[in-house]
Amino acid sequence: MSKATPSSPTVGFVSLGCPKALVDSERILTQLRAEGYAISPSYDGADLVVVNTCGFIDAAVEESLEAIGEALDENGRVIVTGCLGGDETRVREAHPEVLAVTGPHAYEAVMSEVHRHLPAPHDPYASLVPPQGIKLTPRHYAYLKISEGCNHRCSFCIIPSLRGDLVSRPIGEVLAEAENLVNAGVQELLVISQDTSAYGVDVRYRTGFWRGRPLKSHVQTLAEALGELGVWVRLHYVYPYPHVDALIPLMAEGRILPYLDMPLQHGSPRILKAMRRPAASERMLERIHDWRAQCPDLTLRSTFIVGFPGETDEDFESLLEFLDEAQLDRVGAFAYSPVSGAAANELPDAVPEALKQERLERFMAHQAVISAQRLRARVGREIEVLVDEVGADGIVARSAADAPEIDGLVYIEGAADARPGERIRVTVTDTDEHDLWARAD
Repeated sequence: MSKATPSSPTVGFVSLGCPKALVDSERILTQLRAEGYAISPSYDGADLVVVNTCGFIDAAVEESLEAIGEALDENGRVIVTGCLGGDETRVREAHPEVLAVTGPHAYEAVMSEVHRHLPAPHDPYASLVPPQGIKLTPRHYAYLKISEGCNHRCSFCIIPSLRGDLVSRPIGEVLAEAENLVNAGVQELLVISQDTSAYGVDVRYRTGFWRGRPLKSHVQTLAEALGELGVWVRLHYVYPYPHVDALIPLMAEGRILPYLDMPLQHGSPRILKAMRRPAASERMLERIHDWRAQCPDLTLRSTFIVGFPGETDEDFESLLEFLDEAQLDRVGAFAYSPVSGAAANELPDAVPEALKQERLERFMAHQAVISAQRLRARVGREIEVLVDEVGADGIVARSAADAPEIDGLVYIEGAADARPGERIRVTVTDTDEHDLWARAD
């Protein structure tokens, strides 16, 4: 691909990190296209490159610095944004030749730097942009970010210092975006934020308007409204506040997917306290049992940290016991890794690296048995799936229990005429510890 002409300045884009960062990238790309910039799929086809970075853990920082270096080597003109951009000194120490560095969700700052180093066309056309904006996901699903930042101060996390305190988007704006996405063919909305259940806290649940109706800026009200759009609605990053209990009836009624992504982090009250997380793990188990009684199809996904400073053998065994009691469907885990600027770095009794890895392996093996058992219980059941891919080797889909990229898949025999984005009924025929196999009904 040749370089863009002066009348069509062209920007390359590299997006790293979590779905929240992906939404930031989509917004920047949407603004670029609205102003008439072309988007290049390659380094050599771009007049400059924007790299949206991640800076949450050390491995992500290294990946981001490597991506910046690659963009500099391949193109030479690079603007850095995103979470790592919040530490401009670190970026410039590694790559002093970058054109500019901006922080996370700094859309205006990114565009200002693009304008400075690559002036916009004289006559941009808004018609270049579809109503739903520019998306980096497949046409049939999209992430819907409802807020920025976080009010919690977990000792292992630096997200508030990177992305600031909670800032909720107006509920009317969120629902208008959701409606545009659905009108454009999206069949699954993945609701994301740093703390989805805190939506509206910062604005005292201010009333907004959608379709002429007054609606409170609250996660329950938002979920009810999204449930009217006739598509799958999946909730991520749901902190277990008491009002989360009110979401379960919506799932039982089929208004939103029976799926909760809830980062619990540990099962030992002592470690949860050191993490500055809620320490009532026993009450959490009671709530999980009650939720499943109300909604038997509920899928629970969570993430945990093993090897946190001060974690004893007894604490780790408490975590394994919590897994046995909770019977979570999908679980991710990380060995604790010090993050620059995190309060947990000052805690005593660091766990040796070898012991962290040993505990991580034991944890994952323990959970694998639970996940496999829960999946096997689905054999013989008829379920609805959303088709992701149709190829010569068959159909790949996801069930209500499977979020894109992080959960399992459903491999389907038959239904050769199915299309990506279509929802079909299938019968589960086999499983392993992650995925399902099924035949079309």
